[in-house]
Amino acid sequence: MASFVFEIPREYGYVLAVATSTLFINTYHKFLSAAARRASGIQYPTPYATQEQADRDPKAFRFNLAQRAHANYGENLTPFLAGLLVAGLRYPGPAYYAGAAWVVGRFAYAYAYVNFGPKGRLPGYVVSQLGKLAVTVLAVMTSYHMIQEA
Repeated sequence: MASFVFEIPREYGYVLAVATSTLFINTYHKFLSAAARRASGIQYPTPYATQEQADRDPKAFRFNLAQRAHANYGENLTPFLAGLLVAGLRYPGPAYYAGAAWVVGRFAYAYAYVNFGPKGRLPGYVVSQLGKLAVTVLAVMTSYHMIQEA
């Protein structure tokens, strides 16, 4: 089995900054969910308002939107971070920009989904998914080049 040594690019710090910024998105989601929970009166540990509650009370519906936005963030975070950290090893600049697009898109997604409903999430979703697609392509290219160089 062969091994090789690689250097982490100096610009990798920017990639780490993007990865670190995801902590703030998570905190933002917590605030959105907590505020919507308080406003709706839905008590812990109930994760969502029932359909009947959401149909009857706009505050309960908004709570569901906040919870769903937070869950969607969690579903997307792990694959994004894995791709970002791999992509940044070979392509730190493009990974940083693609990652920053994902972060901005996720903030926009959360804000618009909670405040404007399901249709409001579309712009943030598109921006975040374009960033995630770019990160994924860069991660695949990084992996391919590392295999070829082995």
